[in-house]
Amino acid sequence: MLKSLSGDRVLWGILALLAIFSFLPVFSASTNLAYVVGKGTPWGYLIKHFVILAIGFVLMFAVHRIPYHYFKGISILLLPVIVLLLIYTASQGTVIDGANASRWIQIPFIGLSFQTSTLASVVLMIYVAHYLSKQNQEQTGFGRSLLQLWLPVFIVVMLIFPSNLSTAALLFLTVMLIAFLGHYPFRYLMVIGGVGITAMLLFFVLVKSFPEAFPNRVDTWMNRIENFRSGESEDGNYQVARAKTAIVTGGVFGLGAGKSRMKNFLPQSSSDFIYAIIVEEFGLIGGIGLILLYLLLLFRMTVIAHKAPTLFGKLTVMGLGIPIVLQAFINMGVALQLLPVTGQNLPMISSGGTSAWMTCIAMGVVLSVSAKKSTVTNSNEEIYNEKNPLSVLSETV
Repeated sequence: MLKSLSGDRVLWGILALLAIFSFLPVFSASTNLAYVVGKGTPWGYLIKHFVILAIGFVLMFAVHRIPYHYFKGISILLLPVIVLLLIYTASQGTVIDGANASRWIQIPFIGLSFQTSTLASVVLMIYVAHYLSKQNQEQTGFGRSLLQLWLPVFIVVMLIFPSNLSTAALLFLTVMLIAFLGHYPFRYLMVIGGVGITAMLLFFVLVKSFPEAFPNRVDTWMNRIENFRSGESEDGNYQVARAKTAIVTGGVFGLGAGKSRMKNFLPQSSSDFIYAIIVEEFGLIGGIGLILLYLLLLFRMTVIAHKAPTLFGKLTVMGLGIPIVLQAFINMGVALQLLPVTGQNLPMISSGGTSAWMTCIAMGVVLSVSAKKSTVTNSNEEIYNEKNPLSVLSETV
């Protein structure tokens, strides 16, 4: 079986460690759903988590066997599909407590919800990497890039934005970073950044002027930011206060696996706030160890990007890898009250559904690049430009 695994073995090991470790906190924290909320059993949630991760690793294995240059065409074909999925998701008009909650669609027959923004992020980042590698070779103009690159980016981001600010912002910032690493002219990036900020401000103005026009989450975002600044114990700060209590209770060595006291008082303890449960049960040592594991994940992906034979491979690895690590640190930052509540889960650790599959698919693409199956045999394949800023980043690490 191990002989059939290609790609970076260290990366395989890191992902396996994260998945194996996740069973302990998920099983422990799921008692909140079983005994407080009154849904299911801890063993049921553990089995569900195991099945989801097992399917995820099967997807990862299947994807990593595909030569990575095939993903160029796949991203082009899937781009209109994800736009339609995002439109369908937004058109559902799902509202919770008056706020836009149109993030998921139901997958027929299997009873799982699917967050379309996760698939959109993976496809868009591969598409952006493909365009930038082609643009680097052909030196296309700014006007052409507005239509071929930035129009799809803005369409996807603006469809995600009304219901999920943090995901939309993370996606847009990652695209900007990858564009910079892909040697896209900095003066044009400043223009695009200005357009993005203007569009966001215009959205807020329209919502405030016509609050009943369509469901939105502006009031929720403002309340979370205000609660974060003031420290008032309401809404998200209720969760943060109990997450801090769990972290303090853990001390240096923790209470031990399954012995969390706050898991029954902390909402979303098995998903958004699972890091607090990890620190409570495994202590400061466990919390720091998990941080180091994510840093090692980032390091390995930087090494893979440095070794990739083409610019497309390098940008794809960074475009898919950076958001996963950033999401992890955002999740931990919320639990530590360093950031406002965002709703981002802990990749490969939190219980959930299809978001874990998208993470596995993204890592499968990264492993495909690391496998070097697509060596440069085509004269039209873009070769890495040594003047690209990515070389400086890689050599520094």
